[in-house]
Amino acid sequence: MGKQKQQVISRFFASKPKIPAASTPPSSNPSSSSPPPPKPVIPSPNVKTTVYFSPSKRKLLSSHLASTPKRLKPTLSPHTQNPVPPQSNPSLHQKFLQKLLEPPSPPLLESSVEPSESDHKKYTPLEQQVVDLKSKYPDVLLMVEVGYRFRFFGKDADIAAKVLGIYAHVDRNFLTASVPTFRLNVYVRRLVSAGYKVGVVKQTETAAIKAHGSNRVGPFGRGLSALYTKATLEAAEDVGGKEEGCGAESNYLVCVVEKALDFSGSVSNFGGANVRIGIVGVEISTGDVVYGEFDDGVMRSGLEAVVLSLAPAELLLGQPLSKQTEKLLMAYAGPASNVRLEHASCDCFKDGGALEDVMSLYEKTVEDNLADDVNQLAEGTEQRNSIQGVLTMPDLALQALALTIRHFKQFGFERILCCGASFRSLSSRVEMNLSANTLQQLEILRNNSDGSETGSLLGVMNHTLTTYGSRLLRHWVTHPLCDRNMITARLDAVSEIALSMGSYKGSQSIVEIEGGDFDATIMQPELSCLLSSVLTFLGRSPDIQRGITRIFHRTATPSEFIAVIQAILSAGKQLKRLHIDEEYEDYGCNKIGVAIVQSALLRRLILTASSSKVLGNAVKLLSTLNKEAADKGDFTDLIIISKDQFPEVARARKALQLAKEELDNLIGLYRKQFRNHKLEFTCVSGTTHLVELSIDAKVPSNWVKVSSTNKTVRYHPPEVLTALDQLRLANEELTIICRAAWGSFLMEFGEYYMDFQAAVQALATVDCLHSLAILSKNKNYVRPIFMEDNRPVQIQIHAGRHPVLETILQDNFVPNDTILHADREYCQIVTGPNMGGKSCYIRQVALIAMMAQNQPLCLS
Repeated sequence: MGKQKQQVISRFFASKPKIPAASTPPSSNPSSSSPPPPKPVIPSPNVKTTVYFSPSKRKLLSSHLASTPKRLKPTLSPHTQNPVPPQSNPSLHQKFLQKLLEPPSPPLLESSVEPSESDHKKYTPLEQQVVDLKSKYPDVLLMVEVGYRFRFFGKDADIAAKVLGIYAHVDRNFLTASVPTFRLNVYVRRLVSAGYKVGVVKQTETAAIKAHGSNRVGPFGRGLSALYTKATLEAAEDVGGKEEGCGAESNYLVCVVEKALDFSGSVSNFGGANVRIGIVGVEISTGDVVYGEFDDGVMRSGLEAVVLSLAPAELLLGQPLSKQTEKLLMAYAGPASNVRLEHASCDCFKDGGALEDVMSLYEKTVEDNLADDVNQLAEGTEQRNSIQGVLTMPDLALQALALTIRHFKQFGFERILCCGASFRSLSSRVEMNLSANTLQQLEILRNNSDGSETGSLLGVMNHTLTTYGSRLLRHWVTHPLCDRNMITARLDAVSEIALSMGSYKGSQSIVEIEGGDFDATIMQPELSCLLSSVLTFLGRSPDIQRGITRIFHRTATPSEFIAVIQAILSAGKQLKRLHIDEEYEDYGCNKIGVAIVQSALLRRLILTASSSKVLGNAVKLLSTLNKEAADKGDFTDLIIISKDQFPEVARARKALQLAKEELDNLIGLYRKQFRNHKLEFTCVSGTTHLVELSIDAKVPSNWVKVSSTNKTVRYHPPEVLTALDQLRLANEELTIICRAAWGSFLMEFGEYYMDFQAAVQALATVDCLHSLAILSKNKNYVRPIFMEDNRPVQIQIHAGRHPVLETILQDNFVPNDTILHADREYCQIVTGPNMGGKSCYIRQVALIAMMAQNQPLCLS
């Protein structure tokens, strides 16, 4: 008989064959009626607590375990289905199962890592830090920095293993998993996309500082350094600004509060179908703030329209809410939407506490800015103007703003609501608010087939080249203009750009100047080509709108700062070539006008984007930074000191230089000691300042031998070790001081934030106008004509085409006319067979009217 084949570990996870429930265990005496004595049941191992498979295999395994019936089959092994032989030592087999397959469940899989009162386990210093942090942040999934990895503990490790597809195992008292530090951006984004609030815990001290401090033998000090959710991810430190999967999408956080209304329309304490809703939406990565208060019916159509228009990534629900409101918001934030929900109580705002909370934050910010720099008086004046605007906000909108400020305080982003945010009301006199039914039935933002942007009105009209231009165009599409002057101004700008696209074949236009005794020719850049060049360059650059806001939040990296400011500077310099700010050029005794931009709106936008103040501030900021050091991430050489700026950085650099000189001067001592004038420090495998001597050289006993060869031995004398320790300490102190100086440098950017924000907003508007001009040239659209207010209301469309279906059907779409007049034919009844185009025709009229009113374009 051959040797029995050894059981491999995979046999433990093999699927078990189904056995009929009626089967009985074999018996040696079939005629006997008495059943055999039961044997002890070996519990099946809890495999999934320690081993994680791919999502498909994990789903297959979980379904198999759920479908397998429980069997009282003590004679078969739960792993191999082979008969269990008599065990000489059952306790040894049980220990094997517990060690390999069945780790003790508490406290590994409990809801938190907090120890219970009856738990007397001894925790390591690191585990005790995790327990304290988890008790302080119970609703946060913590990633703890340990060396070169970020570790998860307890239930956080279980969640991370399932979401990230990594291995989780037992280490001492907790289930744990880990990821490398250089992949922090990837893993944080995955966890946040899954709907979790993620906190990153970093070491607050370095090895050299810890060795010279009071905490020499204890663990590294750790604290929560960053907090991430879907609405704050793009503005956050370390992981924001990467544009992975975000692009032109907005990440609004929308806070909703409400009060019940009685039948008379006044606020009531009793729940009812009609409510008054207060709402605040904040895009923390761009500084955009939307607020409003309105009455809504039982269907909550007004709230639905706002939610669909903003498309928030997070919802903050101010409790209590009615069942209808909560049902609508819960349906929007369903499992397929990946929208995060959080609840907050409004009970603290019953006696006017909302205004007190908001005002305390505004006043504190104003006082801090005025105390920091007297030159920021203008910024303080702007903040006082913002306070006046807050005082005029409706009560429920003010409550929503207070809840939003409290929510953003834990992330450190509340300052944007006081200093740099651009507040706009939902109820505007110059814009319309489309209902939710209109947005869905006309497929303005998304198609009704698969919910994507392809095949929608926005998808057809969007020819923007920048992400911030695409975000602004989305707002234009959902908020048509209703002010005649604004429509005309936008119409003139689009028409001028569209005309410049087809009027010249070259990239330059020639203006001939004929004077009395001379002829001159001026080469002017063509408007459309210059705008296209600028916007193409900006499209390849980082998102400068989010970039300047990240700089304002002090979360931008040095390389990101230089890239954003350099992009704004380059775009402004190119737009300067249009000479819009120079109304005349002087040629001898004659002054000839050379301006080539006629649209007042376009001229104002270009002047704002190429403002001398903005360009001057950009040059000033860039002159303070070393670009090579920024690209390398070297903070020690990042700041260029001039005119007594950053004196603490200068002192730290001097201390580091002295430490280097003291270390280098030690070689003279060893030259005299060994009478070798050519002796130099050597560096081997990254170890510096080694004294290399022959193998027969006699050295003091306190010299540390580092390495050797057949002929030489390399040492570290005690003086060198001490000097190296001081050098590392000076270097780390310089790094800390330089990081603090970088933070103060970013803090000073708040003085210029409003100017840069205005320039970026102007560039986004130019991108939208350029996009509409491209659309009009490609589709052969014409300029609509608006009747005077004293004329009867009328709609006349000749050879109209459905903008979306025309793109899909290409040349197969048949144009049609629409003529409606208030005094003549003011109604049409459309009949025809099924699938004959009735709804298409009705939607076509609505879309053309909206496009003419919003983007001043029409079909012909």
